[in-house]
Amino acid sequence: MNIVEVENISYSYGRSPAVIEGLSLSFQPGRVHVLLGESGAGKTTLLSLLAGLDRPTKGRILFDGEDLSKVNRDAYRAKNVGMVFQQFNLLHRYNAVDNVLMAMEISKFQVENQRDYVENLLEELGIDEGKRRRKVIELSGGEQQRVAIARALCHRPQIVLADEPTGSLDEANQLGIIESLVKSAREDGRCIIISTHSKDVANAADEVFVIKRI
Repeated sequence: MNIVEVENISYSYGRSPAVIEGLSLSFQPGRVHVLLGESGAGKTTLLSLLAGLDRPTKGRILFDGEDLSKVNRDAYRAKNVGMVFQQFNLLHRYNAVDNVLMAMEISKFQVENQRDYVENLLEELGIDEGKRRRKVIELSGGEQQRVAIARALCHRPQIVLADEPTGSLDEANQLGIIESLVKSAREDGRCIIISTHSKDVANAADEVFVIKRI
C-alpha cells in the first residue's frame, strides 16, 4: 500500500525551465527509498514538494489518498513529516536534549515525561548522557546528524525526508546514519525517503529512483 504517490508532477521556479517534469513515483511505509542523482537533478526540490513546502506546477502529490494541495500543509508537516537536513540546522546555543524538545513543542507532540522520552531517543541513536548535555556545536558532525535524526523522529512521523544526510560525513559516520534510518523503517514502519548521490546509501535502500537532470 502506498502512503505517498507522486502523479505526473512538474515544477519550475517562476518562468525558469522546469526542474522536474512529468514525474510519477510511489512510496510505501516500512521501506527505504532513495532518490539518486547528481546535483541539480531536482532531488531537493522533490523533497520540498513531498514536505508540502511548495506545490507542483502540474500534477499532484497524494498522502494517504489526499491531495496535498487541498489539505492544511502546516498540520501535515507537523504531524506526519520529519526532515533531516544535510547541514543539520540545529540550534547551536542549545544542547541535544533541548533541540529535540523544542521540535516536539513545535509539532505539538505530547508524551508523558517528555524529557525522559527525548533522553531515551538520543540514547538509542548513540548520543550518551555526557554528550546530550553539551551544546550541539561542541559535538562531532556525525553526532550532530544523529541529533538531527532524533529531532526528525521525535514526533513519530509516518514519513522521514532526508536531504543528503551523509554528504558531509566520513565513511564510519555515514554507515551509522544509514543504519539509523534503515532501523526506523524496519522497526517503526516509517516511509524513509533519502536524496543522495552516494551509491553506498543507495545500496542500503529497498528501492532506488534515479533522478536525472532535465
